[in-house]
Amino acid sequence: MIYTRTGDKGTTSLVGGQRVLKCSQRVEAYGTVDELNSHIGMLAEMLYEKSKSKETDFDIRDNFYKLYEQLKKLQNRLFVVQTLLATEDEATYSKLTTLDSEATSETEKLIDNMDGLLPKLKSFVIPGGSIESAQAHIARTVCRRAERSIVKLAQEEPVEESIMNFINRTSDYLFVLSRFILVLENKKENFWNAI
Repeated sequence: MIYTRTGDKGTTSLVGGQRVLKCSQRVEAYGTVDELNSHIGMLAEMLYEKSKSKETDFDIRDNFYKLYEQLKKLQNRLFVVQTLLATEDEATYSKLTTLDSEATSETEKLIDNMDGLLPKLKSFVIPGGSIESAQAHIARTVCRRAERSIVKLAQEEPVEESIMNFINRTSDYLFVLSRFILVLENKKENFWNAI
């Protein structure tokens, strides 16, 4: 059964069974990471569709598929982050799968690989250029909100530094990805112009 009625009075269960208010900072933090994961899922499916398009050169389709695979791995890592953030009890926390030690360094390598193929930035980027690039920017902004929420939680309760590093790097990855997608699509970036 999907509905339990246990949350009707504004509380929810954490991993481990503790009940907290749905407006608690912990719920806000893992809920925002969940929202981020959903936006990344949308972007992954968009890129998967691009990878199957016969109207696109094989090499470009292959690049879209590689990006799709990167995003699926990112989603799995974000699910680990969500679970860790949703756990308050130390005994339960110690039994959970942790964020793998390579998560941040692998993300940095992906950023560096894409960034080396991008034109130099001349101004601030305005989100857009294509639907896929705009979706990457939406994910990026949600990631920044998740980061702010996690930082706020860390003021109240312990949060592993590896989680904060990974989320920060993920937003950088999504920014570079938004630009890289436009390169693959052979579309122009939108830059800010002072009016």
